[in-house]
Amino acid sequence: MKTVLSGIQPSGQLTLGNYIGAMKNFVKLQEDHQCYFMVVDLHAITVPQEPAQLREQSEAVAALFIAAGINPEKSNVFLQSHVPQHAELGWLMTTLTNMGELERMTQFKDKAAGKDSVGAGLFVYPSLMAADILIYNADLVPVGEDQKQHLELTRDLAGRFNHRYGDYFTVPEPYIPEVGARIMSLDDASKKMSKSNPNAGSYIAMLDEPKVIRKKISRATTDSGSEVRYDPAGKPEISNLMGIYSQCSGLSLQEVQDRFEGQMYGTFKKELAEAVVATLEPIQQRYHDIRESGEIGRILAQSAERAREAAEVTLTAVKERMGFLPQLR
Repeated sequence: MKTVLSGIQPSGQLTLGNYIGAMKNFVKLQEDHQCYFMVVDLHAITVPQEPAQLREQSEAVAALFIAAGINPEKSNVFLQSHVPQHAELGWLMTTLTNMGELERMTQFKDKAAGKDSVGAGLFVYPSLMAADILIYNADLVPVGEDQKQHLELTRDLAGRFNHRYGDYFTVPEPYIPEVGARIMSLDDASKKMSKSNPNAGSYIAMLDEPKVIRKKISRATTDSGSEVRYDPAGKPEISNLMGIYSQCSGLSLQEVQDRFEGQMYGTFKKELAEAVVATLEPIQQRYHDIRESGEIGRILAQSAERAREAAEVTLTAVKERMGFLPQLR
C-alpha cells in the first residue's frame, strides 16, 4: 500500500472548495492507501491565532474530516501538535534548507506583502511541511496548484538528505485530480475559494445553513451573456459554478451544459444551490452528531498514537544517519 499524507489548517471555516478539492479525494484514497490526514495546527500559528478559537477550530476541522467520510478505522486523523516528531524533524529539515529556496516561495511573498514585520515561522514553515510529508515516507501528497512549490522543496530536501546521508527518504509525488482540484471564489473566478477571504460571500462554508448557501449562490458573479457553457477562458465565472455543480451532482461538465441549454443563469443558480445544499446537509448532520457525542477526542488520541509510532521510527533513523548520539533508555 502506498502512503498518503495531507493536512488542512484550522484557521477559519472550511469551505466547499476544501471539500471538493481535498476531502472528497481523501475519502477515495483511503480505500487503497495508508493515509495520514492532519489538522496542521503548528502551521496555523505562523500567523497570530486567538487560543480559544484555535482549539475550537482544530476540533471542528477534525470532526469535519470524519463527517465528510474519512473512516478513522482505515485512516489516521490527528492534530499535528499531538505528534511532536513533526516539529523535531522540521528543525532538522530547516538545517538542510537554503535561504534562497525559502525566499522564492510565492506564498511567503504573498502573505508578507505590505507588512512591516513578518514572523520567522512564516518564512521557514515550508521546511516543517517537508517534515510532515517525510516523517511518514509518503509516496503521494494531495496538493493544490498553490502548494506544488512546497512539494518541490520537499522533493529537493529528500534528495539532498539521501545524497548526503544515504538513501532513506521516499521522494514524494503530487496527487492532483483532473477535476475539482481547484474551486474558485464566488466573487472572482481568478482567485481560489479561500476561508481566509474577508468577504464571506466569496466562499461557501461547509457549515453554512441552507438559506445562507442559497443567498451566496444567488449573488455569485457571472459572466456577461446568459449561456450556461463551460469555457474557462471565455466564461470563467460560470465555468467555475458549473464545476461546483458537476462535483455536487455527479454529472459531467458536458451533461451540466446539456441540462441547462437554452436556460438562463437564474435557473441554473437555483438548481446549483439545491445541489450544494443536498451535498452539505448530510455532512453537517454527521458533524453535529460527532461534536455532541464527544467521540472526536478518542479518535484523535488513537490516531495520534499510531502516527507517533510510525513517526518515531523515521526520526530515529534520520538522527542516527545525521550523527546524533542515541539516548539510552
